[in-house]
Amino acid sequence: MKEYFVHESSYVDEGVRIGKDTKIWHFCHVMSGATIGENCILGNFVFVGRGVSIGNGVKIQNHVSVFEGVTLEDGVFCGPSMTFTNVVNPRSEIERKHEFKKTLVRRGATIGAGATILCGTTLGLYAFVGAGAVVTRDLPDFALAYGSPARVHGWVCRCGVGLGGGEDAGGGLRCPACDRRYRLSGDGRLAEVGPG
Repeated sequence: MKEYFVHESSYVDEGVRIGKDTKIWHFCHVMSGATIGENCILGNFVFVGRGVSIGNGVKIQNHVSVFEGVTLEDGVFCGPSMTFTNVVNPRSEIERKHEFKKTLVRRGATIGAGATILCGTTLGLYAFVGAGAVVTRDLPDFALAYGSPARVHGWVCRCGVGLGGGEDAGGGLRCPACDRRYRLSGDGRLAEVGPG
């Protein structure tokens, strides 16, 4: 007996590995060589390309295509109708499969509805991409990014709450919801320094 669920309207090709308690809903297609971790949810009309790696606890909402070359680490959230790409300069008349660029979405990152992630980028740990954003370059850990092109406008805690105005006594940032503490480095990167 399978330890995961695939709706009868979906297609899972040979050679796919699917973890325990994962649910693949209506009209999905998972291509050969893909790996999907435990406790994942793939909403309606999700496409997973050849060789794609999806970690544990990932949620992919309706109408998302995760193309070859994309890696989603544990706990990633992909909002409805967000878009990944895998070629910089596609042409219908020229095959560029050998030019696919890799995209990495690090643990806990959130990608809002309708956002576009250009290939060759890395979204940092627990980064938060706003709805409709167009990400054209790497985002650091805990970054809050939105706009077109997306720019870093602030920072978010691993719990998803904004860190604006939450300074602690040492000049770092403190989450107003869960009390975790963060420190900005000289190069403008945010690092978690401990629980509250």
